[in-house]
Amino acid sequence: MALQDVVTREYTINLHKRLHGVHFKKRAPKAVKEIKKFATLHMGTTDVRLDPKLNVELWKRGVQGVQYRLRVRISRKRNDEENAKEKLFAYVEPVNVATTKGLHTIVVDEEEA
Repeated sequence: MALQDVVTREYTINLHKRLHGVHFKKRAPKAVKEIKKFATLHMGTTDVRLDPKLNVELWKRGVQGVQYRLRVRISRKRNDEENAKEKLFAYVEPVNVATTKGLHTIVVDEEEA
């Protein structure tokens, strides 16, 4: 793989533009799909796993009250299962921040995480 093997980055995902025009009863499920799509694009792996806390964070305001921006930490990790199709998978977890304004993508050291 041309990409660096194992890496952790923090992103701010603009869910507002990704959910524009989505039927109000399908906003939270669509947000989950969009986060998986985002992680696939940025980490280059089709195996994307979401932290249960991320699901709680998305659904805490109900099916239609998905927040406009979400700060997430996406880690590309090695898959140790012997019958795995891919050698790497992406793990997405939420990051608690006071505000998402002005935050850029950062690479997180593995010692911190």
